Amino acid sequence: MALTPEQQVSPLAARPYDLRHAAVSLWLNAGVAAPDVAERAGHGVDVLLKVYAKCIDGGAEIANRRIDDALAA
Repeated sequence: MALTPEQQVSPLAARPYDLRHAAVSLWLNAGVAAPDVAERAGHGVDVLLKVYAKCIDGGAEIANRRIDDALAA
């Protein structure tokens, strides 16, 4: 009901949860804490990490910098 008839037959709605999946993946990749993302998505953290952890990408450099900063403090 949220999509137009054209959107419903487009790749945009290939699966009902594609847009939700994209949003949750974006939040995780943006560095939002897993408990906060889980609450917003209506998941438990365990489900969130089981389903979406493989979608987190490009964070190794940021994670390494955060670890280095924590060790230097």
